Amino acid sequence: MSTKIHATVDALGNPTGFHLTPGQTHDLDGADVLLKDTAGATVIADKAYDAQERVVEPLEKAGKAVVIPCLSTRTHQRIYDRHLYKARHLIENFFARLKQYRAIATRYDKTARNFLGAIHLAAAVVWLN
Repeated sequence: MSTKIHATVDALGNPTGFHLTPGQTHDLDGADVLLKDTAGATVIADKAYDAQERVVEPLEKAGKAVVIPCLSTRTHQRIYDRHLYKARHLIENFFARLKQYRAIATRYDKTARNFLGAIHLAAAVVWLN
């Protein structure tokens, strides 16, 4: 069984939201759920979230700064703040800390509800440390 964990973190790398999707779905399915109500003024994401109509335009309409590099295959490259994009390591570091918990890294739980509960528990421990 394969599951994708979608997460958002704040400027300190502390988790602020989670969503699970089946492993074969695209990353944008998690973005639709997590990014529509995000409280941050700036959204930093990787190239997988480069969807103009689905992600970038709704965030810009909400008054948020978008720091998402374009796919290299696009003819028109969007300008983004490269120095601010370096802060994306915060989400990568969070996932590295989260996957130190064996139950999360190997997904022992059979149901998505129990797995999400284990993620929340591990994230609380990560936040407290």
